[in-house]
Amino acid sequence: MSQPRIGIEQWRALMAVVDAGGYAQAAQALHKSQSAVTYAVQKIEALLGVKAFEVQGRKAQLTPTGAFLYRRARALLEEAESLERAAARLSAGWEAEIRLAVEVIFPTDVLLSTLAQFGQESPHTRIELIESVLGGTAETLLKGEADIAVAPQVPPGFLGEPLVQMRMQLVAVPGHPLHDLQRELTQTDLRTHRHIVVRDSGSQRQRTPLSLEARQRWTVSHMATSITAVREGYGFAWLPEDKIRAELASGVLKALPLQGGEQRIAGLHLIYADRDAAGPGTLRLVELLRQNVQRECGTRQADPEPVRA
Repeated sequence: MSQPRIGIEQWRALMAVVDAGGYAQAAQALHKSQSAVTYAVQKIEALLGVKAFEVQGRKAQLTPTGAFLYRRARALLEEAESLERAAARLSAGWEAEIRLAVEVIFPTDVLLSTLAQFGQESPHTRIELIESVLGGTAETLLKGEADIAVAPQVPPGFLGEPLVQMRMQLVAVPGHPLHDLQRELTQTDLRTHRHIVVRDSGSQRQRTPLSLEARQRWTVSHMATSITAVREGYGFAWLPEDKIRAELASGVLKALPLQGGEQRIAGLHLIYADRDAAGPGTLRLVELLRQNVQRECGTRQADPEPVRA
């Protein structure tokens, strides 16, 4: 295998010139002299026989070739940083911190009991829990903000496995006008009443799969707010059965008799940010999640065959 002629620091210099907006700014960001940054970029151009920048007016602009080199250099540096993080985790033992992104419909009691059990085994590992909705959960992986995630979909390029299937119930308080109809409800019936929806927490917000074009709709940011609004009689909603068991058992909330069924199934996947770089703490937390889901959620446990999007 031939040795690469251009080192990581030279690629870092080229990226810094682009990201910082010039050679002087790049030198300041890298804590190097401007001549050192200029030489690094010129060395790349000389070794490859290409021109990465061209002067337009008083500014250096990327050439098409330079833009290509910049994109590949970014991928190279990200991979190198990922390798260093993985090596550091393996050498240090259990991780100091694990970042876990979880879709809000996941059972809270299962999640908290899992974290408590993990905390007994590794009391010095901090847990950062990110509670998110729909696209927001996958986005934490894409942005590098989570080590593992429990999400409805596996984003492209990530490895995940089915974890659990959640039952969603269409509910309202017993005195809601929809219950007063005393018959199976149609989508037309629902559209004439207020629908309570939890907002997608991703930056590219999309409508939830269970939302409809109701004449009135309240979109809230938290599942707890949605449950409270429905419980207080302000509207109807699709809510995860695990979150409203007490309300259903006591009669505070009642399933609406929708044509085609008042239940829907929402599948959740367990997804690694980087399976190869996962440390022992991350792997143990994943194992506990699987075990507790299987024990607590019973028949909702899915076939854990890995899938790649």
